[in-house]
Amino acid sequence: MPFRLLALALLLQLTLHSATSPKLSRKGMVVAQDAIAADVGARILRNGGNAIDAAIATAFALAVTHPAAGNIGGGGFIVLRTADGQTAAYDFRETAPGAAHPEMFLRNGKYDPQAHHEGHRAVGVPGAVAGMWLAWTNHGKLNWSNLVAPAITLARDGFPISFELAESLRGITPAMRQYPAAHKQFTKEGEPYQPGDTLKQPDLARTLERIAVRGPDDFYRGETARLIVAEMQQNNGLITAEDLRAYRAVKRSVIRGTYRGFGIISMPPPSSGGVAIVQALNILEGYDLASSGLGAARSTHLTVEALRRVFAQRAQFLGDPDFNTNMPITKLVSKDHAADLRRSINPQRASRSEIQNFSWSNESDATTHLSVVDSAKNAVSLTCTLEASYGSKIVVTGAGFLLNNEIGDFNAAPGLTTTNGLIGSYPNLARPGKRMLSSMSPTILVEDGELFLVTGTPGGRTIISTVLQTIINTVDFKINAQDAVNAARFHHQWFPDQINFERGGLTVDTQARLAEWGHALRPVAVQGAAQVIRVTGDGYLEAGADMRWADSKASTVEEFDRASSRH
Repeated sequence: MPFRLLALALLLQLTLHSATSPKLSRKGMVVAQDAIAADVGARILRNGGNAIDAAIATAFALAVTHPAAGNIGGGGFIVLRTADGQTAAYDFRETAPGAAHPEMFLRNGKYDPQAHHEGHRAVGVPGAVAGMWLAWTNHGKLNWSNLVAPAITLARDGFPISFELAESLRGITPAMRQYPAAHKQFTKEGEPYQPGDTLKQPDLARTLERIAVRGPDDFYRGETARLIVAEMQQNNGLITAEDLRAYRAVKRSVIRGTYRGFGIISMPPPSSGGVAIVQALNILEGYDLASSGLGAARSTHLTVEALRRVFAQRAQFLGDPDFNTNMPITKLVSKDHAADLRRSINPQRASRSEIQNFSWSNESDATTHLSVVDSAKNAVSLTCTLEASYGSKIVVTGAGFLLNNEIGDFNAAPGLTTTNGLIGSYPNLARPGKRMLSSMSPTILVEDGELFLVTGTPGGRTIISTVLQTIINTVDFKINAQDAVNAARFHHQWFPDQINFERGGLTVDTQARLAEWGHALRPVAVQGAAQVIRVTGDGYLEAGADMRWADSKASTVEEFDRASSRH
C-alpha cells in the first residue's frame, strides 16, 4: 500500500490546479469510481433508461466490480432532481437489529472497540436493495430486471481485475482469512488475484438473479433472507428474520439552502451531510473567497473555521429523525444562525476545539459515489457504503455478498468520553430499528431553476469537506468540473483540532501562514473520490471523474453511439 499512496501523492501534485479539458456530453453521463460500472450506467441511458435507471444499474454493477464499497449488503442515500424540478431524498441507511441497545459495545462496563466495529454483531440490517427498489418504483422507466441484468452477467461470467482492485484485494486478504466464504470468493484458491485475472462470483450471480425476479421480497423475506439469518445464527450475529421483514427504505424531503444565488438540494438526517453543507455555505457566504484565491491561506482558514463549527453542531444535534424528533434543523440551516457563528470567527486566528459533552463515532472512509444526468437533465446523486473497506469482511455463505459493519457508526456508549472524541450523545446512541448517523452527502445545485451541479464523494467524515470544496471550486473559483475535482483538498472536523491536507496541496507559504494563525497541520496522501457533473452555460454535461483512484471514469452515451456505429 505505501507504494500506491506515494504514487497517488505524486499524481496529485502533478494535477493540482492544472487546467484540464473535461469530458463533455449532450446525451447523458455517468461518473463513478469504477469504469466497468460507469459503462453499465451509460449503456442503460443509451438504451432508453433515465437517470434513476442508470444509477440503479451502476450501483448493482458496483456491488460486483467494486466490492470494497459497492454493495447490496450495506446502505446509502439518493438525492434526485427531475427535469421539471421535482426533488426527493431516498434513505436506505442500515438499521440496528432488534437486539441493539445503547450499551451494546460495553464488556464488563468497559468500552470494547472490537465489539463496536468487528464481527457479525457489528452488522446493521442492509437497506440497499429496498432503497433502490423504492426509488425505481417512483421514478424508473425500464424494467427492474433489465437494471440488475448487467450485474448478473458480470458476477456470473466474471470481469478482468484491474491493478487497483488486485492491490486492494491483496491488502484485505489477511483480514478475510477468518471468514471462509469471503476468503474463498476473493482469492484464487487462497492466493491473491493478479491484475488481468478474471473474478467470477457465482453465488452473488444467483442472489442477483433472485433479486432481478423478486426484488426486495427475496432479500428481506425469501431465500436470500434465509441465508442471511443462517449466517447470523451460526456466528452469534444479531440480525433475525423479523429484523429483515421489518426493514423499510424511506422517502424524505430534501434539505434546501442557497449559496450566492445557487439553490442547494441535499440529503436530510440521518445524513448529517445536507445540514452541514448548507450550514457551512451559509457561513462562507459572508466572505469573498474568490478574492483570496483557491488554496490561499485566507480562504482555507475561513473554510476550516466554518467546518469546525459545523462538525461541533453535527455531533451535538443530529441523528435518526425517527428517533430524534426535536432536532433544530430549521435553525441550523438558517442564515441568521450562520451569521451568529460567523461573528465568532477571527479572520486571522484559529479557534480552539475543546471536547465538550458531545462527539461522534469512528466513521470509515470506505464508501463510493456516483453521479448521473440524462439527456432530459434528470439528475441523481447516489452514495452507498459498507462502512469499513469491504465492510465486516463477512460474505454471506451461499449468497456471495459482503455485509456491512455499520453498527460502528453509533456512538460508543452513554456518557463515554475519551480524548479521541468518543462520547455518548443521545441523538446517535444505538436502539432497535434506529439508523446510525452518516456523513454521506449526495448533493445537487441549481442555477436560475436549471440544473447546475451533481456532486458527492466517499471519505467518511471528510465527505462533508470534499463536497463543500467541489461546490466552492465551481461557484466561487469558477473552474470546470474536472479541475474542481483535481484541486487539492483539506479537512477539519472540530476534533482532533488539526487541518488534514493533501500532500502537495498547500504551498509552503500557505502552510506557514496557517501555522502562524494557530492551526496544526497534518499532510495526508489523498482525500475522497469525488464524482461530479456540471452543466455548462451552453448545455453540455461536463465531467469531473476523480483520478486519485485509477478505476474512476466518466462514461457518456456518445461513447456507445460511436462503438455501435463501428459495428
